[in-house]
Amino acid sequence: MVSGDGSSNGALLTLLGDTHVQTILCTTNRQPMSASMLTETCDASRATIYRRVDDLLDHDLLTEQLKIDENGNHYTVYEANLDHIDITLDGGDFEVHVTRHEDAADRITRIWGEMRGEDR
Repeated sequence: MVSGDGSSNGALLTLLGDTHVQTILCTTNRQPMSASMLTETCDASRATIYRRVDDLLDHDLLTEQLKIDENGNHYTVYEANLDHIDITLDGGDFEVHVTRHEDAADRITRIWGEMRGEDR
């Protein structure tokens, strides 16, 4: 079961098997990066990077943040949004569990919901 987003295991495994996705996740885990920086790091076209970034955002594996430079121009940076991924083979099926980053407010909300018996 993929935690929290209802995505199919196969789609997530396929996404994670992509070398550009792996590079995006590894580099944005170290520091937030813009699409331009990812294009250089991944040695891929800007269109390819934006497709992979969109897929990762859809699966909640990246977060995006708007930055403003000293000239007042704005740009978006992306940061990996996961701690770890567990893949198990159980009864002939793959199960994928993604543990995402959680800030204190999200953690308290999740715990409170669990105590009240709510699914997140």
